[in-house]
Amino acid sequence: MEEKSRPYSGAPEEEEEFRGKNIVFLDHPLIQHKISILREETTGTNEFRKLVEEIARLEGYEALRDLPLEEREVQTPITKTWTPFISGKKLCLVPILRAGLGMVEGLLSLVPTAKVGFIGMYRDPDTHKPIEYYCKLPNPIELRTIVVLDPMLATGGSACDAIADIKKRGGKKIKFLCIIAAPEGLRRVTAEHPDVTFYVGHLDKHLNENAYIVPGLGDAGDRIYGTK
Repeated sequence: MEEKSRPYSGAPEEEEEFRGKNIVFLDHPLIQHKISILREETTGTNEFRKLVEEIARLEGYEALRDLPLEEREVQTPITKTWTPFISGKKLCLVPILRAGLGMVEGLLSLVPTAKVGFIGMYRDPDTHKPIEYYCKLPNPIELRTIVVLDPMLATGGSACDAIADIKKRGGKKIKFLCIIAAPEGLRRVTAEHPDVTFYVGHLDKHLNENAYIVPGLGDAGDRIYGTK
């Protein structure tokens, strides 16, 4: 009889290579469970879209743990007191179009005042290299904590180019959130951007000959928006 379930063996062996680098693997059981549902080819567009948003919210909770705080005096129904608020300029979310858009609402549910910029890229079907066609960021970008969003980190080309573009425009404190990643992509982004922290829901095994993540979950953009 075919095995239908087995005990979870924990973090994949592929993670060991990246221990001590600027990577945070988000192994919360809820994140892992929801990613597993994303992987199933029978998961429909509506459910897929909601899951991407939910996973982004859970990842954002961890990624924003170090936001700076300052105290302000408030009047409660009982008395005046000093209490902590997030300090500094507002957070900036930068989804890489188009799949990254699916993660935006999850983060905005945590920080509704965040600004949202956009970077548009598409992958050349022959070279598999990213080609940028749009970039719009809020000002002043250099004073903000910037969170770049893309569900999948495959070759790392789009992530590296997007981060480089943000740096050219003055961005300094940058984080990158993805749902799944390939080792090939992580090697590249950590080498090119050692000052950026990468938050990864799950590290998959490798890229195939078409530069798709294996086992992966298909094309995230197509599955979020119901296109092919």
